[in-house]
Amino acid sequence: MKGGTIQISWHDGKPVLTLDFHPISGLLATAGADYDIKLWLINSGQAEKKVPSVSYQSSLTYHGCAVNTIRFSPSGELLASGADGGELFIWKLHPSETNQSWKVHKSLSFHRKDVLDLQWSLDDAYLISGSVDNSCIIWDVSKGTVHQILDAHCHYVQGVAWDPLAKYVASLSSDRTCRIYVNKPQTKSKGVEKLNYVCQHVITKADQQRGDETKTIKTHLFHDETLPSFFRRLSWSPDGSFLLIPAGSFKVSPTSEAVNATYVFSRKDLSRPALQLPGASKPVVVVRFCPVAFKLRGSHSEEGFFKLPYRLVFAIATLNSVYIYDTECVAPIAVLAGLHYAAITDITWSPNASYLALSSQDGYCTLVEFEDNELGESIPISITVGRKPVDAEEKKHDLEKADELMTETTPDVSKKQAELQQNEENKQPLPSKITTDGEEKEHVMQKTDDEVMTETRHEEENQPLQSKVNTPVSNKPARKRITPMAIDP
Repeated sequence: MKGGTIQISWHDGKPVLTLDFHPISGLLATAGADYDIKLWLINSGQAEKKVPSVSYQSSLTYHGCAVNTIRFSPSGELLASGADGGELFIWKLHPSETNQSWKVHKSLSFHRKDVLDLQWSLDDAYLISGSVDNSCIIWDVSKGTVHQILDAHCHYVQGVAWDPLAKYVASLSSDRTCRIYVNKPQTKSKGVEKLNYVCQHVITKADQQRGDETKTIKTHLFHDETLPSFFRRLSWSPDGSFLLIPAGSFKVSPTSEAVNATYVFSRKDLSRPALQLPGASKPVVVVRFCPVAFKLRGSHSEEGFFKLPYRLVFAIATLNSVYIYDTECVAPIAVLAGLHYAAITDITWSPNASYLALSSQDGYCTLVEFEDNELGESIPISITVGRKPVDAEEKKHDLEKADELMTETTPDVSKKQAELQQNEENKQPLPSKITTDGEEKEHVMQKTDDEVMTETRHEEENQPLQSKVNTPVSNKPARKRITPMAIDP
C-alpha cells in the first residue's frame, strides 16, 4: 500500500468537495468550489514503487455554483452533479472513435437550496438527492421529473443512500435523525407498479441505564447541527446486507463523554444499530464501501462480527483521518492520518479496488494504491453493482440471503484483551502497514453491557491488523483508540 496527497492544482486551489470513480473506465471525477467537474486518469506508481499520480483529461463546465456532490450511475452512462442553489444536472456520456465527451442531458429543478448528496438506483432509472431545504427528492431520471418528495426532516439532509436491492432508501440529517424508508409500491391502472417510499424507522435516540438503577434515560445517537461539516454521507454494502451511518455520538454510560462513532445496521433489523465502531478523535463524516468482495482469509474469522461468506472492505473518514475496515476483523486494517490541513469531504473506491481516493477542503486530494491481492482475492457476490436490474426471482433470493446476516457479540472481554496484549508482545509482522515517523496507534478492546435501543416511530400508514499512521510528530499525549464494540440484541 502506497499513497499520499497529490500536490497539484486540482480546482485552482479551492476546496475539493466531492469525487467519484467511473465504474467502467476507472477515471476519477472531482468537483468543488470552482464550479467545475474535472476528469483525471490515474497512473499507477507500483512499477517505480512510488505514490500514484494523475493526468488531467477534461472539464465539465455548466454549474454556476460550488459543486457539492457527484455520482456516476452504475452503468457508467450518466453522471449526476448537485450544487449550491439547488442546481442538479444529469450528464450523459457521448463516446466517439477518438474520445469520450460528457454533455448536460437533463436539468432537474425543484430543490430550493444547496444539494448536498446524491445516490443512484441500481438500474439508473431513479436518483435520490438530499438538500439544505430539509427534503429528499426521488427523481424519475428518464422523464427528468420529481417522482416523490420525502420532507419529514426538520434540518439539512446531508446524506442519502439507495439500497442495492431496491427495497429501502435512507437519509441522514443534522436534525440528529436517520430515516429509513421502505418501498410499498402502488399499482397503476395498467397494472404497472409505481415506487412509493414510506418512512419505516426514525432512528434518533438510545436508552441508557443509570448505573444500578432500573430507570433509563434517552441519549442522542447523532451529532447535532454544530458538526463542522456539510456532509454526513452514509453507505449501503454492495450486497445490501448492512448499512453504515456516520456522524455517530455514542455514550457508553450516561455520565461518560460522548464517543465519535459509526453505526452498523443489519438489514435484518434496521430499527436499531447492530454494532458501533467507536474511537475516532474527530466526528465521522463519510463512509464508503469498496465495490469488490474478497475471499475469507480465515485467520480472524472467529473475531469478526458478521457471518458473511466473503469479506467486504469499507472506509470511514473523519474530519482528519481515514480508517479502513473489513468484515472479518475487529480492528481497522489500516489508518491514514495527517494527510490534509482541512476537513475531509468525500471518499471513493476504484471499481477494481486498486485505489482509494479522498478529497479535502484544503484544495487537495489523496490517492492510496493497493498492491495486487493486498486486500485479498476478489470474488463475485449476489448483487453486482452495474448494468442491469435483477429479475424478480433473483432479487427474492438475494433478499432472503441478505436477511441471514448475523452479528455476534464479544463473549469474553478479558480474554480478548489478553489475546490482543499477547499479539502486541509477539509483534508479528503484518501483510501491509503504513510506516512513517508517526507513532503506532494502540488498539484497545472495550465492551459495554448497556443495551442500546433506538427510538423508532412507525409511520408506514401515514487479531487486528495494526497500522502505523502517517501523523506529524506532536507533543500531545497519544490517544487510545477503542476498537469496535458489539451491542447485545
